[in-house]
Amino acid sequence: MCRSIKTLRPPVLPEEATEAEIRAAALQYVRKVSGFRVPAAHNQEVFDRAVDVIAEATAELLGGLEVRGQGVARKAG
Repeated sequence: MCRSIKTLRPPVLPEEATEAEIRAAALQYVRKVSGFRVPAAHNQEVFDRAVDVIAEATAELLGGLEVRGQGVARKAG
């Protein structure tokens, strides 16, 4: 997959992932899947919308994960 996307949950990331970290991971994912580092102007809107949706899904995922030994589910940025 994309090696520049880092794990955003404990114990790899000891504190909660920030909104900026989640968005950066979403952007890397969209870049990898689309094959565009920077989209053409006519693709910018759909590119940005995909980053937003993936960032939301990532925050929801991180907020719902329960990491063994961590007790309760954590809330992401």
